[in-house]
Amino acid sequence: MTQIDLGWGAGPSSRYDALAAPFRPIFARIREKAVERELTHTLPHEEIGWLKTVGFSTLRVPTEYGGLGVTLPEFFALLIELSEGEPNVTNALRSHFGFTEDVLVSADANWRRTWLGRIAARETIGSGFSEVGDNKVGVFSTRLVREGDHWRLNGKKFYTTGSLFADWVNLGATDENGEGVGALVPTSANGVEIIDDWDGFGQALSASGTALFNEVLIEPQLVNPPGGRFKYADGFFQLVHLATLAGVGRAGANDVARLVAERTRVYGHGNASRVSQDAQILQVVGKVRGAAYAAGAVALKAAESLQRAYDAHFAGDPDAEERANAIAEIEVSQSVTPVTNLILDASTVLFDALGASAAKKGLGLDRHWRNARTIASHNPRIYRDRIVGDFAVNGTRPPVRYGVGQAVVPEPAKV
Repeated sequence: MTQIDLGWGAGPSSRYDALAAPFRPIFARIREKAVERELTHTLPHEEIGWLKTVGFSTLRVPTEYGGLGVTLPEFFALLIELSEGEPNVTNALRSHFGFTEDVLVSADANWRRTWLGRIAARETIGSGFSEVGDNKVGVFSTRLVREGDHWRLNGKKFYTTGSLFADWVNLGATDENGEGVGALVPTSANGVEIIDDWDGFGQALSASGTALFNEVLIEPQLVNPPGGRFKYADGFFQLVHLATLAGVGRAGANDVARLVAERTRVYGHGNASRVSQDAQILQVVGKVRGAAYAAGAVALKAAESLQRAYDAHFAGDPDAEERANAIAEIEVSQSVTPVTNLILDASTVLFDALGASAAKKGLGLDRHWRNARTIASHNPRIYRDRIVGDFAVNGTRPPVRYGVGQAVVPEPAKV
């Protein structure tokens, strides 16, 4: 059954349903035990393995390398469908797909060829950029220093989402000269320890906890080439969250519709002899579903702007590329609050269509709000709204990069 048949609308291309067809049975299998995994804190190692087997991790890899070569709108549409089944898995693969974008636009042909080949071979990459503590914004306490013909890595990372499931960690560090440097670290290397200590009330199975690196020896070919991350990275990573929220909305909409259809008990002051015929209850179900539909439509519209930014990279016009990146960031930023509000509201009001028993842990309905609230806490939307407003009023372009850390306070002027 296609998205059109289910009322979620057509995909972003004429070939979309054909692209999605091999994955939909896997999405359904993942969805079957989503509540059970949540209740038992069972990390989705097996489920991510299913996706790798059918090539989901190679979505953006060009076909000539053995990948699927999907466009960014197609990619984000697939993320919405995956997130309907399990938003934790989407979050766990977020860094992998971000690294794939790094490779796709890299100017280093050898590095690009090597890593596209590894990704096509189903190797996956986790995240190692965020740190906690007193380090300043944009500065890493993790150290990667030259030692003869090799490099040596020491440090501690947090929010290492996806790394516990991955073959590699893509991380940022500071070299012996105080400069930023990146590297790919095998998760199986001596001195690497990844801990499932993320204790957030949502996205509990994304393994977004600590990674420790103790005297890890790094081969020189694993150090990232200069140039930094792909230029539309901030919009890309934020849009993964929006696609995830849209999927959470779909899951909530499907759950409340199913439970209303199954419910036999009614309130004496209701409007029908069956809940499924009560006009007020149906109105709630429709509101939840409409929110999920709108969130998905907004996310996929923003995905078009990222595709334009990606295409601009190869067009040979740096000024046009810079404009495309800025506009993509604005389009994503002005999508954040509407999508977030829609799904946070929908994941709350769905309980209005059900009885007190809907709060039972075994149904897992609370996970939709908890997941949505946790995702929405990334990169605060209040700043996104301000950036959009500054663009609309003053024509100010968005910042090139976001970061978290201690404020950099200028030294007082000497008299």
